[in-house]
Amino acid sequence: MSVRPAAGPHYRIEAADPAAHLFHVTLTITQPQAAQKVALPAWIPGSYLVREFARHLLKLSARQDGKAVAVQQLDKATWQVECVPSSPLVLVYEVYAFDNSVRAAWLDSQRGFFNATSLCLRVHGQAQEAHELELVAPRAFPHWEAATGLEPLKTGKRGFGTYAAADYDELADCPVEMGPFFSAEFRAGGVPHRVVVAGAAASFDGERMVGDMQKICEAQIRFWHDRKRPPFKSYLFLLNVVDDGYGGLEHRNSTALIASRRDLPRAGETRMSEGYVTLLGLISHEYFHTWNVKRLRPAEFAQYDYTRENYTQLLWFFEGFTSYYDDLLLKRAGLIDEATYLKLLTKTANQVLQTPGREVQSVAQASFDAWVKYYRQDENTANATVSYYTKGALVALCFDLTLRAEGQANLDQVMRALWTRCKAGPMAEADFAAVLKELGGRGYHRELASWVHGVRELPMKELLEQQGVAVMEEPSQLQQRLGVRVTETSGIVLKNVLRGGAAEQAGLAANDEFVGVEVAGVAWRLAKLDDLLLYAGSHRKVTAIVARDRRLLRLELNLPAGVTTWRLVMRDAARAQSWLGPQN
Repeated sequence: MSVRPAAGPHYRIEAADPAAHLFHVTLTITQPQAAQKVALPAWIPGSYLVREFARHLLKLSARQDGKAVAVQQLDKATWQVECVPSSPLVLVYEVYAFDNSVRAAWLDSQRGFFNATSLCLRVHGQAQEAHELELVAPRAFPHWEAATGLEPLKTGKRGFGTYAAADYDELADCPVEMGPFFSAEFRAGGVPHRVVVAGAAASFDGERMVGDMQKICEAQIRFWHDRKRPPFKSYLFLLNVVDDGYGGLEHRNSTALIASRRDLPRAGETRMSEGYVTLLGLISHEYFHTWNVKRLRPAEFAQYDYTRENYTQLLWFFEGFTSYYDDLLLKRAGLIDEATYLKLLTKTANQVLQTPGREVQSVAQASFDAWVKYYRQDENTANATVSYYTKGALVALCFDLTLRAEGQANLDQVMRALWTRCKAGPMAEADFAAVLKELGGRGYHRELASWVHGVRELPMKELLEQQGVAVMEEPSQLQQRLGVRVTETSGIVLKNVLRGGAAEQAGLAANDEFVGVEVAGVAWRLAKLDDLLLYAGSHRKVTAIVARDRRLLRLELNLPAGVTTWRLVMRDAARAQSWLGPQN
């Protein structure tokens, strides 16, 4: 339980200049060390990339006993203050906030948002002390409110005031939303939940979304605890709605989400649009992380190092297994039907099967390389790596269906047993292997070696068919047949050329503009990639005309047949009931 700090760091946050996107921060260190060091984190847990937040910190100064004291920068994100330990030290600085994502900080005349990892300097030697965060109500915006998962100490009706954190980790794990927003509350598992939505249009059906979110939360609490209460006193959803966006970041008792305005449910409509299903899947994903990565977590994350990369080979479990359960629990909560769930699973399977990198990199390697590959994707990413989200979800599927087929247990039981075994704390792969053996009645070292640490194809087809799901193979779309991924906003531009595909064999390269095609001596200009089939007719060999660095090239291109994609169809709903229906 958070308590009021006696001598810990106190941060005063002011939305000082929204037009310039500047937060003003006053950090008071009541009992500083001699030559006190402070540092801003280089990354935020849950998003595995060094983002160098310190690049946005400006005009840092310090004073003690009313007098200025010298501040020396030691490295890219660390400063040393030439102070004495006898009296409070006050640091003042600004932070530029113009990252409209869930990872950093944002401020304009419409809203403010921040993670403490972007605004709050970490005080060396005091990270384990209790911290205070004071949110100052902006006078220019009297209609603004504030919301955060931190424990309130002294706050007003609009949420501004002082909050407590037990230590810096808790402070860093509780984002803050400020501005005019939709707000609603519900209870799940006996615990109060709050939903805050910024930027929604007048058509937004908040009541419907909140009701659906409650079903998700109830299903997940039952999944982990049956009838027991969850391990948090309250929970907060912060949803930022924009014209075009998607993403989320998990926290210990809250989540920050971003979604497209068009994906929100609309008043008067009852249909479940694809965009809304995607949004509910995101909400389900981040809420599941409350257990799977925020509490049950990689042993390497027992204590975060905010200055550098924190490596683990287990993101296939913590992100991949979460990705498996996010949509599955929508089905179990009654929000989507079997056909919709299988459509989502089909999409995941095809994404992996259409990624040549799955034959190059294991999901364990992909987890370790997240810092330099997953978050730094380029034209060759699909050929060199595999997503620990999507393939990790399919690994979870294979473990679940294998356990069910062998009749000893299922993955639901494994997850709950891991929660108990690891005491809702740090976990190693050996813990997963031990629980599999205990519940499954045999060792699963071969599956771990092949599915997690190897690059062999997963046995999805046979496992799905054992559960009453037929795997249909259908002709692929033209992009997949050619082995390309393109943009068509301004001409046809190749984003990716996939390893071993027809486009690569013809000599096409990423960033080429596919200008036209010559068929039987007649040249045609292409407006869309699908026009290629229109002009090719029955011909299987054509000449592609591409522009590369303003030079026109003529490349011989074969149009392959027989490239297929998956479609999953329910054949025996009764056989799949224990998997897709109520939890076991």
